[in-house]
Amino acid sequence: MKKYYIETYGCQMNESDSEIVRGILETEGLIRTESLEDADLILINTCSVREKPEQKIYSRLGKINKILPAENNAKIGVIGCMAQNLKSDIFRQNNNVNFVLGPDSYRKLPEIIKTHREHIAFTDLSKTEVYEELFPSRSSGMNAWITIMRGCDKFCTYCIVPFTRGRERSKPVESVVKEIEDATNRGFYEITLLGQNVNSYNYEGNNFTDLLKKIIKNEKIRRIRYVSPHPQDITEELLKVHRDYYPKLANHIHLPLQSGSTKILKAMNRNYSQEHFLSLVKKIREYVPNMSITTDMIVGFPGETREDFEETIYVMNKVKFDTSFMFKYSPRPYSRAYKMDDDVSEYEKSERLTEMIDLQKEHTLLRNKEMIGKEVEVIVEGYSKKSNAEMMGRTSSNKIVIFPAVDSSGEKIKIKSIIKKTIIETKGVTLFAK
Repeated sequence: MKKYYIETYGCQMNESDSEIVRGILETEGLIRTESLEDADLILINTCSVREKPEQKIYSRLGKINKILPAENNAKIGVIGCMAQNLKSDIFRQNNNVNFVLGPDSYRKLPEIIKTHREHIAFTDLSKTEVYEELFPSRSSGMNAWITIMRGCDKFCTYCIVPFTRGRERSKPVESVVKEIEDATNRGFYEITLLGQNVNSYNYEGNNFTDLLKKIIKNEKIRRIRYVSPHPQDITEELLKVHRDYYPKLANHIHLPLQSGSTKILKAMNRNYSQEHFLSLVKKIREYVPNMSITTDMIVGFPGETREDFEETIYVMNKVKFDTSFMFKYSPRPYSRAYKMDDDVSEYEKSERLTEMIDLQKEHTLLRNKEMIGKEVEVIVEGYSKKSNAEMMGRTSSNKIVIFPAVDSSGEKIKIKSIIKKTIIETKGVTLFAK
């Protein structure tokens, strides 16, 4: 029986896509292997959001060519966003690549497996493909990624997602519900809904909150999360659902800021201002006072002055995000910002990023210290990386907690159990409980 090997780079959407690909391949009779040298089919699922991941993929493809023995006839495929964006370059720089597949073309895999053609490319974007009725092949664990929509209509000027994943389209409600039922029947107790702008979901008049209310009815689900929403589409209706269905709906929201400067936000085509964002955060905390808010931020976008950067620092100090994903701006081909003058020096980008990271560390520690002495509900995910005498779990607010592996009566704590723990200490991003 033929074997396949897959490596995944990039975001949660890519992780979810790899599960879809595994489901397709295993339906065709292939079995998964963790050994690259043992595989008949090698797939690299790629990211193209920033320049560094692309260079990493080219380097990895070069290494694969050296690792594989001369007698190995494995087919090598590059799939995902980079395949969609740079198909010609991939073939030109890597003679060992047999095919490339964009994110809307995974149903072509059975055809590719059976053909002997070289340098095949399927990269047409679809207006309808949501991989309905395809059940992903998931590794064992706690959380199941459930993609409810694909593509993006926002066209932020720094982003190429609309060009690599196409326009927004939502998966039918019943298809989402069916996939979640399959996941919970297989022992996945936590569900994370995925979409490029997950709260833009709309299928035949059912919006994101309508979908949430239907999913919440599944009694096997212990916790529901979603990523990533767009600030423009956060509604009071959604915040009421958070308030009314906690703790089943996690009290964590990932709210990408990108910049605190209204001028830069306009240049980014983010469709909200600093004032709107701060007003939204205030409203979120009115509905759910203990809501954990995390974010994404970019430094050094074209035209960003020191004063613009200070506006971002101002917002950080006002909000005090629980954690942040912070990046230096890098021009991406095909994005609208690619034609802008990348006028912030690498030195200044690095200086600003370091300043931002240091401030976020202070805020993360501050937010975590606020939890000391509080009792939290934790879903147990497994043993601590450092010791089998300790276990780790995650709170509803998406914070990691480390605690003893036995309870007060001496009984071992079971993985996937829900327990309550009192936080006694914090170090970095981690909480510790007795």
